Amino acid sequence: MIRIYGRLGFLLLTVLFAQTAHAHEVRPSIFTLKLAVDRTFTLTADTNVEALVAGIGAEHEDTDDAPTAQIYKQLRQLSADELEGRFTAFAPRWINQIGLTFDGSPVPMLVTSMQIPAVGDLETARDSLVYLSGNIPPEANKFRWLYPKNFGSSVLRIERPGQELQAQFFGAGGRSEAFDIGVARPRDWALKAWDYGIIGFTHILPRGLDHILFVLGLFLLNTNWRPLLVQVTAFTLAHSVTLAMGLYGVIALSPAIVEPLIALSIVYVAVENIFTNRLHAWRPVVVFLFGLLHGLGFAGILTEIGLPRSDFLLGLVAFNVGVEFGQLAVIVSAFAVVGWFVGASWYRNRVTVPASLAIAVMGAWWLVERTLL
Repeated sequence: MIRIYGRLGFLLLTVLFAQTAHAHEVRPSIFTLKLAVDRTFTLTADTNVEALVAGIGAEHEDTDDAPTAQIYKQLRQLSADELEGRFTAFAPRWINQIGLTFDGSPVPMLVTSMQIPAVGDLETARDSLVYLSGNIPPEANKFRWLYPKNFGSSVLRIERPGQELQAQFFGAGGRSEAFDIGVARPRDWALKAWDYGIIGFTHILPRGLDHILFVLGLFLLNTNWRPLLVQVTAFTLAHSVTLAMGLYGVIALSPAIVEPLIALSIVYVAVENIFTNRLHAWRPVVVFLFGLLHGLGFAGILTEIGLPRSDFLLGLVAFNVGVEFGQLAVIVSAFAVVGWFVGASWYRNRVTVPASLAIAVMGAWWLVERTLL
């Protein structure tokens, strides 16, 4: 019995602390490199300035896990002007570690301006924009990108005059191939597919905790493969549709609308688990409708990265495959924790109902947080 409750406790703790991890998530930094015809460049960083100054990097998925978590919390309370002053003093160390090289040689960069939001919800990361500039050496033809491992993962968006945007994801410490300064060289489709697949997977594990809770809600109602397959298939089809529509600009809803509705979907699935023990005919339909909302949430990450139009179809398919593998990993992990006891007479009362109640509480908190706080 101790072993049983140990496994259940592990699942419940994962659910109960999901909101905290979500609030303090360390996200990839997004860099936009604009190459000008006069051989100057600007590099714009969309990043968590407080995490940089506090020294919280890739080894910590949650800022609360870092030894400098208290420093991070203090920085979160600073006004925009105060934080800009702290970052200005730190900036030279950060710039010296950014691996932007032209023909193998680093170039000097200066911070020209910053945009730091005012202090808001202290439980939510504050992303700032840092603008840097520099000069391209006269004879340089190629450049490379390396963002240090201690700063985490990154996305590099490259803008050349008169050419389509080029974007690439890099894991922590990932080094790029040599890019041409003048003309974008086509990248192998398999490598691009791998990048978008990784982004899709990590958007579920470990970063998509609201999506994780929704999938766990589907798992908890009935772990038999057929009912679970019906629900997961409905969810997959739905989010695939709106992911595509969101990327192609056919439909667009504000995150202020989408995010609360995603929280509501979590509450609904969890509450239904508590009051029924079988898959009703309406459940796959409801799951499909909520899947449409989750697809719009998925579209936001690719839109934020700046998916080049020529990569829309490849990025869409690969990202979706990554999402599916992430969802499968969630289901497999859940089964590994409690699947041993599925056939037990007490499974519903001791696993399904308590875990669903915990998920409902977290979903309800997100709903309140995303609408009222």
